[in-house]
Amino acid sequence: MPELFSRKTFTLAAGDWTLELGERTLVMGILNVTPDSFSDRGAHFEIEAAVRRAWQIAEEGADILDIGGESTRPGSQGVDAEEELRRVIPVLEALARGPGYPIPVSVDTSKARVARAALQCGAAVINDITALDNDPAIATEVAARGAALVLMHMRGKPSNMQALPPSPDILGEIDRWAREAVARAEAGGVSSDKVILDPGIGFGKTAAQNIEIIVNLPRLAAAGFPVLVGTSRKSFIGSIVKKTAEERVPGTCATVAASILYGAHIVRVHDVAAARDVADVTDAIARAAGRTPGAS
Repeated sequence: MPELFSRKTFTLAAGDWTLELGERTLVMGILNVTPDSFSDRGAHFEIEAAVRRAWQIAEEGADILDIGGESTRPGSQGVDAEEELRRVIPVLEALARGPGYPIPVSVDTSKARVARAALQCGAAVINDITALDNDPAIATEVAARGAALVLMHMRGKPSNMQALPPSPDILGEIDRWAREAVARAEAGGVSSDKVILDPGIGFGKTAAQNIEIIVNLPRLAAAGFPVLVGTSRKSFIGSIVKKTAEERVPGTCATVAASILYGAHIVRVHDVAAARDVADVTDAIARAAGRTPGAS
């Protein structure tokens, strides 16, 4: 069984921001500006609603805001760059016009054109679920702005990922992917000290494999990069508790605690206030055990 409470510390420069990773768990709050998100049914699709929710996410204790303009739910066919820009950029511009937004902004995109525009509007992180497979030029845009880059593992595409046969060795597959994804980023000019790895919970994995990945997060962390985990409201939780996405908050909180105990530096969630409490309490338990979460 992998050891609990083992988490290296990192200082990661992201644009004008500095992220201290490992001493405490960072919470990344999700803001979907899509009409078809599985989790919120398009509740924040309009600009005014999106901006209100962005501020609420910060007030609830998030450390990073992650804005996405393209649904990646199972079966999603995606949107073109024009539509993604139309959804995301007005929100970024509105946040830039108001009083100083207090936390760094990440943009969830796999298109270099969207990444470029987002970074020009002040985004500090690009969160690419395809790990540069869809558009390697994202690396060039990230490098030019000194931003941070999240690389996520996904089997297939959102349109077909849940129809793929299960991987016979999901942990070995993620090990190989991590080496290749980091190499792609470095080849595009991204410094390795700006890379965050995400094992892609739910993206082409079975329910059992998602749990296996969480328990084995130290294996991914051994690659030497900060680890981000996104379990929020996902179907593998539903397969256990037999509840809808909106009813999976307690189950999500359990996975957040487990992910932290197994070494996650950042947890990506819809329900920020609940996750903030879970992260703070879990970090406190780790400290009380005589091993700070940042101990390696």
